[in-house]
Amino acid sequence: MLITIPSMIASTMVAVDITIANVALPHMQSSLSASQEQVLWVLTSYLVAGAIATPLSGWLAGRVGRKNVMLFSVGGFTLASAFCGLSTSLTMIVLARFLQGACGAALIPLSQAILLDINPPEEHAKAMAIFALGSMAGPIIGPTLGGYLTDTLSWRWVFFINVPFGILSFLGMLAFLVRRHNREVPRFDLFGFLTVSVSLTALQLILDRGEHLDWWESGEIWIYTLVLAIAGYLAIVHMFTAKGTFIRPELFRDRNFAIGSIFSMMIGIVAFATIPMIVVMTQSLLGYSALHTGLVGLPRAFGTLVSMVIVTRLVALLDVRVIIISGLTIMGTSMLMYSHMDLYVDERALLVTGFVQGFGSGLIFVPLSVVVFSTLAPNLRNEGASMYALTRNIGNAIGISLLNVQLVRDIAASRNDLVQNLRPDNPAVLYARPNLDFGSTEALARVNAEIMRQAAMVGNVSIYHLVFALTFGLIPLVLLLRVIKIKAETATLPIGE
Repeated sequence: MLITIPSMIASTMVAVDITIANVALPHMQSSLSASQEQVLWVLTSYLVAGAIATPLSGWLAGRVGRKNVMLFSVGGFTLASAFCGLSTSLTMIVLARFLQGACGAALIPLSQAILLDINPPEEHAKAMAIFALGSMAGPIIGPTLGGYLTDTLSWRWVFFINVPFGILSFLGMLAFLVRRHNREVPRFDLFGFLTVSVSLTALQLILDRGEHLDWWESGEIWIYTLVLAIAGYLAIVHMFTAKGTFIRPELFRDRNFAIGSIFSMMIGIVAFATIPMIVVMTQSLLGYSALHTGLVGLPRAFGTLVSMVIVTRLVALLDVRVIIISGLTIMGTSMLMYSHMDLYVDERALLVTGFVQGFGSGLIFVPLSVVVFSTLAPNLRNEGASMYALTRNIGNAIGISLLNVQLVRDIAASRNDLVQNLRPDNPAVLYARPNLDFGSTEALARVNAEIMRQAAMVGNVSIYHLVFALTFGLIPLVLLLRVIKIKAETATLPIGE
């Protein structure tokens, strides 16, 4: 427990920081005298740095030791958080956020690897349940906490809040993590690292900038796409033809890890990418405040907590594939519940649906982590945890972009249908708005605003239908996983390594 607590504090900080700064962007924009497009680099720099550094964390842990990497990462993350809060210019905060993302990238995957190593195999389900509480609840509570700190104090406290927790985590790791000298020192594959880093950077820039630059209508996005294609091709060819590569191909020779990585990417789309959409819908369409939206979203975290408690017992009794399929079914049902909502939905419906969604997510995450790492060699856990976290982050980023693109298209199609029927000779219009003056600019503006609200809600409903179908489409993938019986006498790795 003395090792688990500081590790979980560190990984939860990183998970919270993925979303906590989003609600503070307008305040940063005015305080730093930045344009709307410029202030988005506060988010982009963090995500790009995390994408580059996540696969590097596994190699570093093998090279200098996991304890040293964790101490450097949590120390750097805490210091960068303080710099973010003290920033007086856009350049300063973008650089500080880049440092924050680079330092924090190792904390989530290596925390997962630590929990797997310090617990015997029969306790892995409990360990992954503890780990999931931070990594899954972080993005959920991030917007609520960010909104509260911004409204009551200032946007700077969105970053200052990390400092005391970072110091506590650093001291805990310094005292209780054990440093062991490695028997083998892996060489650094510079070419592999550069091609992978360039690929991930280009992909993240496409996903983050595409929505604001109208995707491939922009020359900038075409440049990123060309760079991604070239660097990605070189990275894949190099990985499978060279020796001692940056990403070890033996990771993907393990069937469970290969299938689990694909599944993790898809879960990033159907589970994590939908949460920002639900938050935006609740605030912009239903009229809830940031704090009220956060409170309405708390049952989602509570549902995850309840399922975590249950799933640790179910793993010992049932085939984990049955549990994962049950979680997909429940989570898909929650998407179907969201798809039946309208602009006048009762708050209780949001609370119940959020609980169902969180409960289903919890049933998926823990058994999936257990089965993915059950067949992976212990000496591959550092790299495996890094790649597993990376696939989930990539899935989350791709999911947010794809769902937003589809949302915009669905809203435009719905608005077009509604506007076509808005005619003075339409009996439905005369019945609903008998006093509507088609010659009044003010009256037409009010009608247009209502049409946009209705069209936006229709767009959201369409997205929830799509995610519902994607969720059930993942069930056949679960059946390809191989389940092995866990032996209680199986040894774990030395503590901290």
